[in-house]
Amino acid sequence: MQLFSGALTIEGFLLYIYVARLMLGPLNEISTYYLWVQRIMVAHKRVDEYISLVPKITSGLKEVTEIKTSIQFKDVSFRYESDLVLSNINLNLEINKVIAIVGPSGSGKSTLLDLILRFYEPTSGNIYIDGINLKDVDLDLYRRIFGIVPQDALLINDSIKNNIIYGREVTKKDLNHAIDVSNSHAFINELPNGIETMIGERGVKLSGGQRQRIALARAILKNAPILILDEATSALDSETEAEIQHALDYVMRDKTVIAIAHRLSTIVKMDRIILLHEGKIVEQGTHNELLTLGGLYSKYWERQSGGFIGIDKIAV
Repeated sequence: MQLFSGALTIEGFLLYIYVARLMLGPLNEISTYYLWVQRIMVAHKRVDEYISLVPKITSGLKEVTEIKTSIQFKDVSFRYESDLVLSNINLNLEINKVIAIVGPSGSGKSTLLDLILRFYEPTSGNIYIDGINLKDVDLDLYRRIFGIVPQDALLINDSIKNNIIYGREVTKKDLNHAIDVSNSHAFINELPNGIETMIGERGVKLSGGQRQRIALARAILKNAPILILDEATSALDSETEAEIQHALDYVMRDKTVIAIAHRLSTIVKMDRIILLHEGKIVEQGTHNELLTLGGLYSKYWERQSGGFIGIDKIAV
């Protein structure tokens, strides 16, 4: 109507259309940014709540950089809320020994390791490191003594290299050594970008065996004096497990090892086997000693030898 009445020229009308189109993009971006700001505010609130949490477990002051004799449990019990997981555990884990912890699912094996690393506090009783109460120990220094190969490897959405070095400054020689010993070299070379290949969140682009090899390479690179294996091969097929076990045998030399075992065939040569059942230590000794005893371990061994199934699959 303004064009027909002469109040608006054709040039002015075209300019209006041009400016209106220019404004559409920024207006759309403003609405998008507003949504981002709302999400950021929610995330910031969650992060702020997390940062302001007061830790239930506080570090002590005594600096322990090595364990010379043993880790000792004295009358240790632990419960998750109302569920009793470990009951009156008295145990002496000697240094420079290879020790296996076995038992059905839910018997308290992983909880025992969590207490050693002080991820949880005993409900009652105490844990001593060379006679020093674990509650009095500097946790940062203490945990550096341990290398861990978990059942479910903690991997981040980054390159294989960064998942192995995990923020440490390492030489190329040490990195290659860790890759070779963990039997990771072959599968890494087959990947499109080799060691720089991105593996996705939690290593989703890799197989279970490949993820375990990366976790093992990380532990090898750390070269901690005490190695903790939390059912590190339980989810693998027999062929992959044999490869990982071969690598573990190399890594375990000259180290203290505390391992949760899924298949008893992997622990027959260990210095000591501890059998947990319903949160209690029911048997302990060498493989031959426990077979001679003719108890629960002997029963597990007999059934696994026949069908080679995991100990957690056996009904007691």
